[in-house]
Amino acid sequence: MGVRTVQVSFFRDQTGRTPETLLRMWQTLTDVAEATARAGVAIAVVQAADRDATVERNGVSYSFVRDVCLPLPGNRQCLVVPKRIVQRVQSLTPDVVHVHGFTAPIATRWLGRALPALPMLVQDHGGLTPRGWRRTVATYGYRQLSAACFTDREQARPYLDAGILRPDVRIFGVPESSSHFTPGDRQKARTQMGVYGAPSIVWIGRLNPNKDPLTVLEAFAQASPSLPDPHLWCCYGEAPLLDAVRKRIADDPALEGRVHLLGRLLPGDVERLLRASDFLMLASHREGSGYAVLEALACGVTPVVTDIPSFRRLTDGGRVGSITPPEDAPAMARALHRWWKVPGDLRQKEALEFFASELSFAAVGRQLRVVYETMAGTS
Repeated sequence: MGVRTVQVSFFRDQTGRTPETLLRMWQTLTDVAEATARAGVAIAVVQAADRDATVERNGVSYSFVRDVCLPLPGNRQCLVVPKRIVQRVQSLTPDVVHVHGFTAPIATRWLGRALPALPMLVQDHGGLTPRGWRRTVATYGYRQLSAACFTDREQARPYLDAGILRPDVRIFGVPESSSHFTPGDRQKARTQMGVYGAPSIVWIGRLNPNKDPLTVLEAFAQASPSLPDPHLWCCYGEAPLLDAVRKRIADDPALEGRVHLLGRLLPGDVERLLRASDFLMLASHREGSGYAVLEALACGVTPVVTDIPSFRRLTDGGRVGSITPPEDAPAMARALHRWWKVPGDLRQKEALEFFASELSFAAVGRQLRVVYETMAGTS
């Protein structure tokens, strides 16, 4: 059954949760593995853990392996010494090894040296390119990689420029995950969530400098006079810029009464909020992927977002949404106005078709299968 692939995660839970609980909590791990299995890959997962266990679920075998884990000063994670993880991977006789995250260079190096003949891929899951001594460690740890995977291939450039990835390493572009959200009855969702507006716009994400909510507020304020009855609904968790956001709203008549700070919502309410909305607005400076964009497209909502590599990939270069330069509020305002002129049913149709073909779990599974077959030399 296809290329035998082992996905490896060196991220070890520090809270003592059971393997079954972790599989429920770590949905990206299970969703991607199981989507890849449905695409015809013989997939197994080896996960660093504080206890040994094996769980069979939806065509995937999950091996939780306890290894030595050395505490790191000032770090909530520990340094996994993957002797038993390596043995478990070897026992599965894979054709390809897929390591999740550029976060464990020493463990990855250990695994690569134990399996020198096997092609090994590391997939980016966000985070900054290592600097200083961490760059040195990363360069050592990832020296044996055959390939690296990012949401967009351009995201590999800092790793290549820093020498962390060799120039001959193959670079693939595959979204790190997808979304189970679906479109629904818009009017029902509006009634359930108390949402209104023409257009109704949603923000989903932390209120921090990287997400840049102040640029979104400025863009919304500039676009508002040319829109019928715009309202912006903000869903967020961590909010270091909350006071600045509140002050910006209070100081501008174009924002006061039109920007609604909802705070943290449960996933089901986030889905209903998106179903009730016309647009998603985000002004991120960098993202490993962009879960809010994936969720919006899954609901048929058009993203109005910044021109960064991952968003470029998730909007098909701006074909199913707009991409404007970070911090360029006037450009974002113009994009919002331009997309509002497009009929809503056409916007939704294009978003849903692109999501199904390129960003759904089925699509991610198919894309990873091609990556694995290419690495194994069978494609």
